[in-house]
Amino acid sequence: MTARRLWALALGALLLLGGATAYTLRAAADHPSARAEGADAGFGLDGHPGALYFRDTASGRVARQDPAAPAARRVGGPRCDRFHAAGSTALCLQRRPGLPARSYVIVLDRQLRELRRMSLPGIPNRARVSASGQVLAWTAFATGDSYATSAFSTRTSILDLRTGYLIKNIEQIPLTLDGRRHHAPDVNYWGVSFARDDNRFYATVATQGHTYLVEGDLRKWSARAIKENVECPSLSPDGTRIAYKKKVSTDPAAPWRLHVLDLATLREHPLADPRSVDDQASWTGPGTVSYAYGGAVWSVPADGTGAPRRVAEGASSPVAVR
Repeated sequence: MTARRLWALALGALLLLGGATAYTLRAAADHPSARAEGADAGFGLDGHPGALYFRDTASGRVARQDPAAPAARRVGGPRCDRFHAAGSTALCLQRRPGLPARSYVIVLDRQLRELRRMSLPGIPNRARVSASGQVLAWTAFATGDSYATSAFSTRTSILDLRTGYLIKNIEQIPLTLDGRRHHAPDVNYWGVSFARDDNRFYATVATQGHTYLVEGDLRKWSARAIKENVECPSLSPDGTRIAYKKKVSTDPAAPWRLHVLDLATLREHPLADPRSVDDQASWTGPGTVSYAYGGAVWSVPADGTGAPRRVAEGASSPVAVR
């Protein structure tokens, strides 16, 4: 068989695969499936303004709690290891049993009906939905399971629900560092947070022993580092501040402290919780940051005042669905 014929066969196979994928996505959009496996009838994201949603540790399922009545917890969502929601969409990362480690990415609507399910390698770690619900990002540990050591690698993906376009790994995005294009085999991204325009995003990049906050542009397919020592950024609802964890110690048991960065001035201040929090914080109000620590969800004022307040026991992945 000639080389030209082999190339033709390979191209035909790719085109067929692409067509099959596009058809599957279109069919899923036109015919939403039943409720996500494990979700109770009537449990959704509508009709509960101000409620805090999170992963219930005891059951592994998504739960809802009114901050004014913390004892009135309702566990009724699907089983997720990481959860986030905004706009019209919820995102559930679910680890599958067995080795090597694999997971499901499950896209849900506001009634927690399953719209799409994908398999990915690795351990679920971070999940984010843009404010419109149209652009999703997730991070999984490809190797290792902790940011406290150097022996880890992550894979971060972005999915645009408007087009169905999936970026399986954003590591190939052109990166500008210190004003120059940066090339290195150790570039590693995690913890995406989207701006309201569904185009600009923030994330952590690690390379050559340092971590940086990057600002990315999906349309231009570019990213630039804007500040060092920033991990797991979370953009405020008004788009002016970043909550993040900053490395403040070489102690591997307690290396971080939560900070907030003003994007206009690049000035930062620590939050009132001095403990080492390993989480991508969530803005649960215009001036409130929530996060998981020690098996519970805590909240603290974003301006650095006050004191941490425990808002949900046995919980993680907090999000206030708007």
